[in-house]
Amino acid sequence: MLTAITDELSRQVERLQFASPVTHVYNPLSYARECHHDYLRRYGSFHAPILLLGMNPGPFGMGQTGVPFGEVRATQDWLKLQGSIKQPANMHPKRPVLGFDSARSEVSGRRLWAWAQQRYGTPQAFFRSFFVSNYCPLLFLEESGRNRTPDKLPKHERDPLFEICDRALRQTVATLQPQWVIGVGRFATTRAKAALIDNDVNIGTILHPSPASPAANRGWVEQAEAQLQALGIRLPARHAKVPL
Repeated sequence: MLTAITDELSRQVERLQFASPVTHVYNPLSYARECHHDYLRRYGSFHAPILLLGMNPGPFGMGQTGVPFGEVRATQDWLKLQGSIKQPANMHPKRPVLGFDSARSEVSGRRLWAWAQQRYGTPQAFFRSFFVSNYCPLLFLEESGRNRTPDKLPKHERDPLFEICDRALRQTVATLQPQWVIGVGRFATTRAKAALIDNDVNIGTILHPSPASPAANRGWVEQAEAQLQALGIRLPARHAKVPL
């Protein structure tokens, strides 16, 4: 069911048009479909009680692997995901998609998955408690190669995009039936509240692990865990020492 939801989401966002300053739009649900489906099939069947919701792909994470917060080494070495990764038709020369051959590391994804490994040990143990998804599947790039986040799009582009993404989020929640949807950062939390206003699900937030956030650079793990615990979410004892 999750694969059907994301395939339909991919088809619908492909029809949208975006203008300058956006010059390139990547849809990893399309060109990294195999790896994304592998992720859904392996880890989307645990019906975890908590859905962690990110914003949209980063150029060195999901933009490379098709996996939410999909830092290349974590995706390959810890999550053990596979699948051919192609390239977007209109690829920015400063942001090539190299898939598992990419040497760049996305800090946000590295922090999130290293925390998951340190706290839970195995992917299976982590995904019994959490499932990780992104609200918007598209990566927006400006001519300079700068990443442009969905909240910065003009209203006439943002509204139809959000309508599609809201619908997909509601379908995902209906399928997984989590007790909590926790936005990773303010944007995802705001969109979850708007999309799920009629759903009987708890909504919370944790700090985004982006290095662009000064707060996240002052101990993201400790702050995120404190926020989870303040929501009443119990965490197991640390399983392993993994560099964060």
